[in-house]
Amino acid sequence: MTSTDALTAIQHTPTSFKSRLSLLAVAVVGSLSLIGCQKPAETTPATETSETSTETTSTPATDGDTIKVGILHSLSGTMAISETSLKDTALMTIDEINANGGVLGKKLEPVVVDPASDWPLFAEKARQLLTQDEVDVIFGGWTSVSRKSVLPVVEELNGLMFYPVQYEGQEQSENIFYTGAAPNQQAIPAVEYLMSPEGGSAERFVLLGTDYVYPRTTNQILRAFLKSKGVADEDIMEEYTPFGFSNYQTIVGNVKNFAAGKKTAVISTINGDSNVPFYRELANQGIKASDIPVMAFSVGEEELRGIDTSLLEGHLAAWNYFMSIKNPINNDFTKKYQQYAVDHNLPNADKVVTNDPMEATYVGINLWKQAVEKAGTTDVDKVRISMGGQTFDAPSGYTLKMDEENHHLWKPVMIGQIRTDGQFDVINKTPEVIRAEPWSQYIPK
Repeated sequence: MTSTDALTAIQHTPTSFKSRLSLLAVAVVGSLSLIGCQKPAETTPATETSETSTETTSTPATDGDTIKVGILHSLSGTMAISETSLKDTALMTIDEINANGGVLGKKLEPVVVDPASDWPLFAEKARQLLTQDEVDVIFGGWTSVSRKSVLPVVEELNGLMFYPVQYEGQEQSENIFYTGAAPNQQAIPAVEYLMSPEGGSAERFVLLGTDYVYPRTTNQILRAFLKSKGVADEDIMEEYTPFGFSNYQTIVGNVKNFAAGKKTAVISTINGDSNVPFYRELANQGIKASDIPVMAFSVGEEELRGIDTSLLEGHLAAWNYFMSIKNPINNDFTKKYQQYAVDHNLPNADKVVTNDPMEATYVGINLWKQAVEKAGTTDVDKVRISMGGQTFDAPSGYTLKMDEENHHLWKPVMIGQIRTDGQFDVINKTPEVIRAEPWSQYIPK
């Protein structure tokens, strides 16, 4: 069985709160170890910024003096373009909490590790955080394969993980809280928008993604959804590329040919640094948003920092938050992060941005803090109970709520349009937060 086969098997496996994914996920970790395995990175001190140093220099605090929290994000490899800022956001949030008295009268002590965009290493590093570093919670992950690698570890050890990125659904676990969007909070509303007169009345769709579980499962949902709306199979093009792929010339040319004769939109689930050459190739071949709009699910302000956005004006992204939102909470959030970048000498500190997964990271850490204080302990079983129903006034301008039953956040849905300055104009949003539906009606359990 290939790694892709194993991941496909996982995404079709029914999962209850006593997850049945664990054994299969272990098999995935084993098969994925054949893919670009890099040297394991060691624990990094909490004082690191966005560098990828892997040498341990921090000294564990005396037992009981601090509360240790794990930060599990790729600081090197193909996903570093997206995940490094989540590590920085987590450290900023921890600094803020500590400055305000900590949690239960104790300071939070972050333990940062770099799984280096190496999916089996996510499992290894999660085990290290829980058994060696003895953290009380883990904040981390971006790709679904990284999350699925960690899942059997946190379930086996009864750890707790907060996952901050939109994903394909079809999963629940007692040991994970999902602060990113489920498909009904991003993918489905985005396609509904593209099919509407306001969104251009698209009739033909290109499902273009990175070859792993999130794009494939999301596109399985979207294909079924489109067919339910009367879109024929011949009007759906589906294409996948490996992580780190960069030569999009042929694929973009095929998209142009496919779009001839009908209004066409691209749904992009490309992840990581492959977004840079993809968007550059769109511009090289003269594809404008007015001709073939691209709706991205994994491109935000951070990814656009590496692209000449003057040629991408009008293309779209679906998220639950954009930096350009105007409200007092977001103004405070963006200013704090910009100041943190300057104070900690982050690369291009004068140009840092915030994005959706960064907001989800910020929200997740604060929700965990609230739950710990309500429970009066960091005990996982008690924190799990107290998390249900927790609310937080988020930078999005909405009050988000952790669902009492499915461990997912109630979130708004927003459509953003790329501006020439790399920011987004929010052109469509829901008036209220939407309850997450992790199990799609378009994929049988």
